[in-house]
Amino acid sequence: MLPNARHSRLLSAAMSVHPLAGKPAPAEILIDPEQLLAAYYSVRPDPENPEQQVAFGTSGHRGSPADGSFNEAHILATTQAICEYRAGQGITGPLYLGRDTHSASEPAERSALEVLAANGVETVLQAGGAYTATPGISHAIIVHNRGRKAGLADGIVVTPSHNPPRDGGFKYNPPHGGPADTDATGWIQDRANALLRENNGSVKRLSYEAAKRAATTHEVDFAAAYVADLENVVDIAAIRNAKLRLGADPLGGASIAYWSRIAEHYKLDISVVNPAVRVTPVMICSILVQLASDPVVQVVARAMQPAMSSPASTAASLPQQPASFVHAVPHGAGPASPLPGRQYPPAPRAAMQTPSCRDTASITQAPS
Repeated sequence: MLPNARHSRLLSAAMSVHPLAGKPAPAEILIDPEQLLAAYYSVRPDPENPEQQVAFGTSGHRGSPADGSFNEAHILATTQAICEYRAGQGITGPLYLGRDTHSASEPAERSALEVLAANGVETVLQAGGAYTATPGISHAIIVHNRGRKAGLADGIVVTPSHNPPRDGGFKYNPPHGGPADTDATGWIQDRANALLRENNGSVKRLSYEAAKRAATTHEVDFAAAYVADLENVVDIAAIRNAKLRLGADPLGGASIAYWSRIAEHYKLDISVVNPAVRVTPVMICSILVQLASDPVVQVVARAMQPAMSSPASTAASLPQQPASFVHAVPHGAGPASPLPGRQYPPAPRAAMQTPSCRDTASITQAPS
């Protein structure tokens, strides 16, 4: 049974605030994005080690480059397996590819495109290389496939969802737009591991530059289409006429590309705080856990991301008022990126979270 208001007040009074709540997290608990990026390319997973094999959870594979569980070899093998799976299923339409703000997401997206282009898959990316929230990919799939029986689209979302910033994730969305079921993920996982055991000898691949220039590679604005369609499933006029003042903190997640556009498009009074990824350090849920050595940790996540598994569910719900946040301090300038021809800006995301853990969070200390 949920506590009533009196119980809630008593509970709040009995708990003290964690000493680091509302303060920058200590630098020693933050990741080094440059080292993570280097590990993505340099670490070679052992295909016979279960901890370093491709292992699909909720529609995708997750792991960390530093642990040899999310590296270039995994993404090349998994993307090739997806190409073969969709061909076997007769999926011949475009594949929508997007990524979140985790450090490993950008190199993984690049690796995936190299394989997709080599396999002749029509691949659609977010214009300008911007971040893409998962609903943006799901919405694109659903809209394309509506009323179709052939030429169906599917997608890949490069995200480990709520996992810590050291992790990467790679998810496959079939033509219904939602997470893939175990029949699909099991086949893709098994095929990817078989490719790893062959040292990816059967993986088709172009250089990144050639893949970007390929006739099969296209760019669209996923966010614009998603935002424009919101009014078809949400009574935006009622929200606007109520003159609500709303607050949203993307917390460094991929929804950073959406909130200000929702506010502008629909003339809503939404204050977006921390509207930056590489400049403004952001709170992450893993830091909340790490900072709470023995405390009761309360994380209240109000999801922007809807369940996108059916055409009837295609909109993001607006957040409620934000609470206080814990912020992470940024790193200084790092070395050049190992990506060929690419120099990363200084102070990249020191610690970052995807949109599935966001909007409100607090750390409370249990009474002694």
